[in-house]
Amino acid sequence: MKRPLVIGLTGGIGSGKSVVADYFLELDVPIIDADQLALELVQPGEPALTEIAATFGPEILTTEGQLDRARMRHRIFSNATDKARLEAILHPKIRIRIEAFIASLQSSYCILVIPLLLETGYREMLDRILVVDVETELQITRVMNRDGVSHEHVAHILASQVSREKRLAAADDVLDNNQDWQSLERAVQALHQCYLQLGGMNTA
Repeated sequence: MKRPLVIGLTGGIGSGKSVVADYFLELDVPIIDADQLALELVQPGEPALTEIAATFGPEILTTEGQLDRARMRHRIFSNATDKARLEAILHPKIRIRIEAFIASLQSSYCILVIPLLLETGYREMLDRILVVDVETELQITRVMNRDGVSHEHVAHILASQVSREKRLAAADDVLDNNQDWQSLERAVQALHQCYLQLGGMNTA
């Protein structure tokens, strides 16, 4: 069975990745969300959660046995070593689930949504990288309106991510999200036709 073309979808916070993924989903394109897989892996009873608690201590869990996400975010945001330890637990397990999902598909192509694609080690799994791009100030405004946070807070998050320039340099395809949602949807539909054609030629 022919392997589907794997398109890595990425972009900075507030760029519109989720909207783009929803547009592809409406076109019946299989979507794999790395963040969603990570959430599934840390549910009670999952081996990854047991390993996280053993690594970071029982205080990383709530009284109900759930991962204390706020505490975990604080630890990895302020400690690069802790961030690397968490990634070492989760990323191999996420990769296994992604590979199993891709192997089960019979479509021409699929979209793999990875917000921190360039910061993590998934590039070798991809055939193409699709970046959702937006002007920085518009990006900041959208996140402020969406999350009710300050300009400074969003700027701090952006500073922790790969720069817009590096993201664009790595892109095979770019979706410009500086206009309205209708323009973005039309651009997705055009890319869909392109990917169907490329997927039909994929023999990997």
